[in-house]
Amino acid sequence: MISIIIPVYNQAISITKTLESLLKQTYQNFEVIIVNDGSTDNLEGVLENFFATVKSGNNFLILHHKNQGAPAARNRGFKEAQGEYLLFCDADAVLDHRALALMLQALEAQPLASYVYSSFMWGHKLFKLGPFDAEKLQQTPYIHTMSLIRRQDFPASGWDVGIKKLQDWDLWLTMLEGGHQGYFIDQVLFKVKTGGHISSWLPAAAYKLLPFLNNVKKYKTAVNIIKAKHNLL
Repeated sequence: MISIIIPVYNQAISITKTLESLLKQTYQNFEVIIVNDGSTDNLEGVLENFFATVKSGNNFLILHHKNQGAPAARNRGFKEAQGEYLLFCDADAVLDHRALALMLQALEAQPLASYVYSSFMWGHKLFKLGPFDAEKLQQTPYIHTMSLIRRQDFPASGWDVGIKKLQDWDLWLTMLEGGHQGYFIDQVLFKVKTGGHISSWLPAAAYKLLPFLNNVKKYKTAVNIIKAKHNLL
């Protein structure tokens, strides 16, 4: 079974589309754990209305959590997870109807891989990723949070609640240090609504040509924090 963990903070407007995409999956052996991270936008009412109109054989659990950020919310959801596979899903993502089936199929076919990941769309922009490369991963973040992970290989420490940006990069580096690698699925398996956690995305050239931009400065600071933690400076 796959445990799908969704941290939510003031995303009532988008989470129903995420849930609808999960209900349309060709693979249906999953549970969904929604962690309300102190939302103030009537998330409870939206979820209540949604589930009142939905018929599903899947288990949906809603947890209410004091606002502490996505890493803490994900850890809270993980504590309740029952599946042997984990998918930390964004509350503004819509999955291809074959996403769970293809990810599980790929992971089962790659016994040496601890997780599988795919390309994705952010609005109208394609983020085309590539084959797993440990050296590349140590230099730059390129694997999205929404990857299917073997529970047995997920770090006992969970998500680092002290990391505010590039949390997924920190997780994959932690797993790499434990001898766990990923496997790339060369397909686009989900799309993310613009305005979410990568809403400050800039073209690669901007990070070299426009170092004075506030977003560039914040990004470089975040990169240095991650590299210092993992002794990559």
